[in-house]
Amino acid sequence: MQARTIIFVALVAHELRPCSSLSSVMRISRHIMARSSPSIGSRASRNIHSVHSSRRGFLTRRGGNRAPPRRIAGPMFSASELSSYDVDTDEGAEQSLAQSPVNDDAKSSIYLNGNTIDASTPEGRANLLSELNLHLSTTVASLSEHRTVSSTDVFCNRELRMDNIRAVGFDMDYTLAQYQQPAFDQLAFDGAKEKLATLGYPDEVLDFVYDHTFWVRGLIIDTQRGNFLKIDRHKYVRVAYHGFNAISSGMRKEIYSRTFNKQPSFTEKTFVNMDTLFQFVDAHLFALLIEMKDNGDSEFLDFKTYDEIYRDIRRCVDLCHRDGVIKDEVARDPSKYLVLDDGMMKMLNGFRESGTKCFLLTNSFWEYTQTAMNYLYHGKKVDDETLRRNEWLELFDLVVVGSCKPAYLTDPYLSLFRVDPGDGSLRNTDGLFEIEALGENGAAKFLSMGKTFQGGNWNHLQAMLNIQAGEEILYVGDHLYADVLRSKRQLGWRSCFIMPELPDEMRTFSMQRDLREAIMELRKLRDELSQYGDGLKRYINTGEFEQKGEMQKKLDLIAEDDWKIKTKLAELNREYHSSFNPHWGQMFVAGYQDSRFGYFVKNYACLYTSKATNLGLPLPSRVFRTSGELLPHDAMLYSRTTNFLDDEECL
Repeated sequence: MQARTIIFVALVAHELRPCSSLSSVMRISRHIMARSSPSIGSRASRNIHSVHSSRRGFLTRRGGNRAPPRRIAGPMFSASELSSYDVDTDEGAEQSLAQSPVNDDAKSSIYLNGNTIDASTPEGRANLLSELNLHLSTTVASLSEHRTVSSTDVFCNRELRMDNIRAVGFDMDYTLAQYQQPAFDQLAFDGAKEKLATLGYPDEVLDFVYDHTFWVRGLIIDTQRGNFLKIDRHKYVRVAYHGFNAISSGMRKEIYSRTFNKQPSFTEKTFVNMDTLFQFVDAHLFALLIEMKDNGDSEFLDFKTYDEIYRDIRRCVDLCHRDGVIKDEVARDPSKYLVLDDGMMKMLNGFRESGTKCFLLTNSFWEYTQTAMNYLYHGKKVDDETLRRNEWLELFDLVVVGSCKPAYLTDPYLSLFRVDPGDGSLRNTDGLFEIEALGENGAAKFLSMGKTFQGGNWNHLQAMLNIQAGEEILYVGDHLYADVLRSKRQLGWRSCFIMPELPDEMRTFSMQRDLREAIMELRKLRDELSQYGDGLKRYINTGEFEQKGEMQKKLDLIAEDDWKIKTKLAELNREYHSSFNPHWGQMFVAGYQDSRFGYFVKNYACLYTSKATNLGLPLPSRVFRTSGELLPHDAMLYSRTTNFLDDEECL
């Protein structure tokens, strides 16, 4: 029965004209049917092959001849009760996959000067260069036939020439200093629980258990309602939870779409962006207390609003970062919480040897920065005497602690203080005026008196580095807002975003490529069915077609088949979605669009990678290039299964 359904869809799609993606239908049938029954899958494929061979003999993109035109059509049917924000009505599809703009296989064969060239092989690449009259060195022949992609690669959103970068700056926490999870978070979680108990929260709070795997970055916390949201690039809420309980599609739309007279901005004070891994602790405590409050387990919580609960959590967690609950424990046993990376010193020394300045710009204060960086530099916990020598400072031209980002990047009136590395004491400095008063080479003279500072602002930093243009600075950090967005949008600094989660995302994506391809081919098939229906409607509307009743039956069949494909898509989407995270799905994706997180990474991070030391792997003169972007019409035309029709040909 399943096989007949797939074959029937293919037949309907080919009734008026041959469909350019029949090979796609065959791949879909093999993939889907094999999941339920290998015998059904093979039988479906054989039947489709026989149907295909009895038609006009059109060849798909892998055959060599161009396939018949594939036109682009909008949705065929609409329902008045749907919100204008809706992309699709089934919740499973809404919460999962984004459409990829380009199929890498689509252009493996190139038709040039009357010759078909398979550019995916070394021989084909050589033929392409010959056809283009481009003569290169023999090193091109040494390139591998298959490009290797690794989680240690540096990925590019905006072209960047490293030889034009005069200074590279680094955040410390979750950038140069990676943390053991969940051990490091547990310090803040346990400390905040104890502080909440002292504020009058019930003793049951002390029994709370931390689970960092529930959360992903890029979510938004609605502190007023106690909800956690994942939104797409258009600010439409795709997934929502109240505490740990999923909110239904209807309720989600009622709260965040239909009750607004204008599109929600999610920038109000009651919305908090989860842009850093530190916020997982806040989120988990908040969800647990929401659950306790909703269950009526505490009279104390009955008199607290969700927003008040969140603010209490924020104060307690923030205090843990200031009063020694975290830093004292890390200082006692740094090996339990910090991750050593042999590439750090190689990277920093490599930059300085190539003439690029290096600076450290962190919100952590001197005492904790000293502890963490000494451990990373020596690879072990050191004694007090070695600690005070601070040999790690030789890796940097400038160190700024307690920087108070993002204000450091936006407020030109913040004061600068010198730090004495020996005892951590602070001294006032006139900053810009003092540099100017020192005359020629004032910045170098100023730093010769000490290169460790607290506070200040970007004006001080650029003056001390003797850099005028923001585009000559590359700043590397893990905080999407404080490190990446503000430095890029406010100052024009080039940015590199650090994502420790990237290896897991890439690994899962690679494992699910076949499933993703099946989903995308089904989406294309739905589009072609809609296009076929549009053609039938045009015939009916002209009044020249005698068998209107028969055409209407075909339209009904198309609607029925469209529903079947949609149902199957929802099932496959849920499987794909859950493979990344069972609650929130793929980090960069919301519905069929970029997630808010993915949108900001794409627009504000010139580069992104899994860890800072990956920047030490490429050549110092490396030019990072983008992979290219296509709008939907170009993405469709890029495919070998698509032909372009002028307006008059479509009539």
